[in-house]
Amino acid sequence: MSTTLTSSEAPAQQGHEQTVALLQVDGVRKTFPGVVALEKVHLTLKAGTVHALMGENGAGKSTLMKIIAGIYTPDEGAVRLHGQALKLRSPKDALEHGIAMIHQELNLMPYMTVAENVWITREPRNRLGLVDHSALRRQTQALFDELHIQIDPDEEVQNLSVASRQMVEIAKAVSYNSDVLIMDEPTSALTEAEVEHLFRIIRDLRSRGKGIIYITHKMNELFEIADEFSVFRDGRYIATHASHDVTRDDIIRMMVGREITQMFPKEAVPIGDVVLSVRDLGLEGVFGGVSFDIRAGEILGLAGLVGSGRSNVAETLFGITPATSGTIAIHGQTVLMSTPTQAMAAGMAFLTEDRKQTGCFLCLDIEDNMDSAVLSQRYVRAGFLQRKALRQDCEAMARRLRVKTPHMQEVIQNLSGGNQQKVLVGRWLLTNPRILILDEPTRGIDVGAKAEIHRLVTELARQGVAILMISSELPEVLGMSDRVMVMHAGRMTGILNRAEATQVAVMDLAAK
Repeated sequence: MSTTLTSSEAPAQQGHEQTVALLQVDGVRKTFPGVVALEKVHLTLKAGTVHALMGENGAGKSTLMKIIAGIYTPDEGAVRLHGQALKLRSPKDALEHGIAMIHQELNLMPYMTVAENVWITREPRNRLGLVDHSALRRQTQALFDELHIQIDPDEEVQNLSVASRQMVEIAKAVSYNSDVLIMDEPTSALTEAEVEHLFRIIRDLRSRGKGIIYITHKMNELFEIADEFSVFRDGRYIATHASHDVTRDDIIRMMVGREITQMFPKEAVPIGDVVLSVRDLGLEGVFGGVSFDIRAGEILGLAGLVGSGRSNVAETLFGITPATSGTIAIHGQTVLMSTPTQAMAAGMAFLTEDRKQTGCFLCLDIEDNMDSAVLSQRYVRAGFLQRKALRQDCEAMARRLRVKTPHMQEVIQNLSGGNQQKVLVGRWLLTNPRILILDEPTRGIDVGAKAEIHRLVTELARQGVAILMISSELPEVLGMSDRVMVMHAGRMTGILNRAEATQVAVMDLAAK
């Protein structure tokens, strides 16, 4: 039976009474202009444990981790390692003290090799002081063998999948042999097999006495890998408990301060005429023979394992990588999609998979990010931009999506990942699309924000928007879709209606 937990309860210690306190955070406060990001928060990490940090986007998790990793300096409070207070001035400082962090947004250098990324500034040198590339490759391969990672050390990072880049980030952090390892959403781009691989690495590190802080929005991961968890809400510490003492509902209630009664609010809405019709669509060497229709008000889920070609299909539909074969028709009229501008003119919108690389303009503010898709549309009259109307609509959209920010002129890279995602959703909703392509719309988003976006998708379907939704999370695909299209190795293996789309049926098609 579920128990009700409050912030006044003492942190759970069951099963870890003898475990050493490795890292302690006491009374840390951090403010940014107009925002109190953290208010006297606490955290205790014990040696040989995995401590999950839970909370909605904007709860302060990443801010606290950046303080521990030396990226930010706290305004008040202390961080102690092995009981000694730390004054960290940079990430390099933190690494030298044995604290490494794997960031949610990958920070690898794309035009360098895997080995160069892993050992940057620590490369082995020859007698002349030059980088010894043979030794660099050998020590990278030895590290990968230890972690059972099958990636060529000489491959350039730009040629790797997002999942492979994530594994390189993990290997890089492990290479420092740190006592404290911070993992911020490490499984957001990994398949189930890759997640289990990561968990084997984590269990091995835990057995060596390492302390791991694990940030995730995936409840199943919490119960599988974490010994304890702490919950933050609105920049404040709420509670700490042993993971075996609570239920999923307990955690959600602590995170959001309310009940979430329906995660997938799918409604039966009238399904209209065919809006988007695709026949034998192909991109040479990537995928081919893809055919489907989407009707007004319909949500077509697109499932498949990483590398199946799901995102490639979306990018081709939107004109980013023009098709080499097949046809695309909107309302029965064949259209040429050779650029995103043509796709937008046809009433299409596309939320990309990677918000950092292909979504956000990180140096611009929220308003500039949100209005970038509509500047040349209805807000220009007689050659002049109607700034007031545009600003009002952007502000209204931010309120509708509950974007947490002090003002619309906040630089978007200062927002949490979930709030960045909401801004990108708002960008495309301002275009009033007839066809909306959503590629991993809730990746890296907390449970409360997921429920909000799911409700928004349902609302758009009710308004007659045709929606193609790509997701690696099968419960999301099954919960939100009217039909599910499945891909494997660049080809479509089947389309299931809602009644027959079970997890087993989808996975069977995904593995064909």
